[in-house]
Amino acid sequence: MVDFLYFDTFSATAFPMATIIALSLATISTAAAYYGGSDIILASLGAEKLNLQIPEHRELHNIVTEMALASGSSMPRVYIIFDPAPNALATGTNDRNASICVTSGLLVLMDREQTQGVIAHEISHIRNDDVLLMTLVTILIGGVAILADWSRRGFYSSRSGRRLGSKNLLLLIPLLVLIAFSPLIARLLAMAVSRQREYLADATAAQYTRNPRGLAEALEKIRDSGMPFQKATRGTAHLFFANPLRRRIDDRQGKLADLLSSHPPIERRIMLLYQMAGIRWFSGAKPKLQSSTAQTLS
Repeated sequence: MVDFLYFDTFSATAFPMATIIALSLATISTAAAYYGGSDIILASLGAEKLNLQIPEHRELHNIVTEMALASGSSMPRVYIIFDPAPNALATGTNDRNASICVTSGLLVLMDREQTQGVIAHEISHIRNDDVLLMTLVTILIGGVAILADWSRRGFYSSRSGRRLGSKNLLLLIPLLVLIAFSPLIARLLAMAVSRQREYLADATAAQYTRNPRGLAEALEKIRDSGMPFQKATRGTAHLFFANPLRRRIDDRQGKLADLLSSHPPIERRIMLLYQMAGIRWFSGAKPKLQSSTAQTLS
């Protein structure tokens, strides 16, 4: 297709030079994203290494160490982003080169148990290979975007447009579909994968901490803070603990919201975590222990 668009060669005997160049560039960019994607993401977000002379940073390092031991994973690198919006993320391709990054706003807003819940959630992404999965999904999105962009440029060039219209209508139809829908399909795929893995990470974090209430309270504080994370983009939003873009669609439920949001509804995540803790919870109400759980504790 690329050779046909740019060099008017589309036969069994023609050497597909443009296609080989495109595949080579895609391979190089994929390898760079796989091996250096984590550092690129952290640099774009302005992440910095911890200063263990600061008590809050030292406590964070201790919490990450505890959760790494509880999960049986290697100790990840720990970074901080100086931003008032409470949030966190994990990046990397496996537990040996993974990184966990939290914002300074999260350290200020959360107590130790709530911070522990957030860190356990991010450790869960590492242990469940979500960081590798989302890295590959991000690469897929980038590759699809490049392919669609090349096709669009080739189609809108006057020479290529005339060739497609006059020579082979069968090539015109899939090209138009590729240009119009491939970026959207890739984005929806990333969102669907991200939503399901968030539920799994919440459940796994509750196993590591034995305290789902701490994670639920952390989500409540993030929900009530109402502060968007300024450095986040749509390309990195799916990596965060809670959606940093603060879109209204993320607070709704239904098929349309599930299709367009990168995170599950935060209210539903809170409800499920309180249910794990045996606590009856209603939106806007103070959580109450269920009668059977209260009798057991007493």
